[in-house]
Amino acid sequence: MNNSVTNTARLLGAGLRALLVLTLVCGVIYPLLVTGIAQVAFADKANGSEVKSDGRVVGSALIGQTYNLPKKNPADPEETPAPDLRWFQPRPSHGLGTNTLNTGHQLLVSGATNLAADNEKLIAQVEQAKEAVVRDNSTPGHPVTPADVPADAVTSSGSGLDPDISPAYAKLQARRVAEKNHLDVRQVETLVTENTHPRILGFLGEPGVNVLKLNVALGALVRG
Repeated sequence: MNNSVTNTARLLGAGLRALLVLTLVCGVIYPLLVTGIAQVAFADKANGSEVKSDGRVVGSALIGQTYNLPKKNPADPEETPAPDLRWFQPRPSHGLGTNTLNTGHQLLVSGATNLAADNEKLIAQVEQAKEAVVRDNSTPGHPVTPADVPADAVTSSGSGLDPDISPAYAKLQARRVAEKNHLDVRQVETLVTENTHPRILGFLGEPGVNVLKLNVALGALVRG
């Protein structure tokens, strides 16, 4: 009987010591070590790839944003806000779901349309988006034709939150942005070039323009 109690106590003690050691190693030391390495070697990415303007965080370089005018009727959930044409516009985000659970906050739910290429709804969305791009970006003496509109200007990405647009779409918007902000178009085109990132490692993916970073640079240029 005494041996049984002693063995049980020994096992419980060994288990408790193992629990304390593993909790210390896995729950304290390892997270602190990984966090420290991340903050030293990859501070920007570890902190969410924050983008700042005038010292204030305005978003993440990893998540797309919309640049719209205020709603005419904020209480109308069905109203689609018009784009603020002073800014470069991102890709469409038709695939975004709606937040029906936490109605106290306006949340964006990532997602794709999952519509087939011959789906009538998708075709209508693309046609409407193309008409809007042509209309919004045509300036006096420089009309935009449907053939000028790149694919990413009228289609959403798989997540619906893509932060980048193609250089072609950014350049298409440059003249309109320059006109709305009373800037020289060459200044705006220079911003596009400066904010165009190349393919990863020179061969993966396609060149892109981060819309948030581009608009932050545009805002700084407008403010002088």
